[in-house]
Amino acid sequence: MGEDVGVHHQPDGPAFDVVLILHVGCVVVGLATTLAGAANAARLRTLLGTATPLPDAVRRYFRPGVNWAGRSIYGIPIFGFVLLALSHGAYGLRDGWVLGGLTILVGLVLIAEGVLWPAERRLQVSLATPGGAVAEESVRREAGAMMAAAIVTVVLLVAGSALMVAQP
Repeated sequence: MGEDVGVHHQPDGPAFDVVLILHVGCVVVGLATTLAGAANAARLRTLLGTATPLPDAVRRYFRPGVNWAGRSIYGIPIFGFVLLALSHGAYGLRDGWVLGGLTILVGLVLIAEGVLWPAERRLQVSLATPGGAVAEESVRREAGAMMAAAIVTVVLLVAGSALMVAQP
């Protein structure tokens, strides 16, 4: 019997494997940091309703600075394009699952850059005020926005991962 024209060979080789590990690693780091952000935003919201001071761990999480680990999501398409190149035509930009993954990634970046990370930066500024005084309602609103955006980001990361594994 002849070979099925619609079925591609599975790419392999050490270079492909290393790039695939880096690609998946960016997803895992992105998931972990986004889940940590959602958890800390939720914890912050809960603590604001109490009279207790914010724990050092929460203040440390929201210390000023760029969330570089969260930016690992930018490695996903970079390594994804390298994987396409290393696949020697087995996969391509015209494959529906590749286009679907890119579409999901665009949505993920828009949410992260438009809502998640700006809310995180505003929380960093609010919680870095001398003496620890914070405008509770503003912080609660930003923590809610950060938490919601993080949840949507996690859902998109999981959906994109499922799509990449299934390769329909």
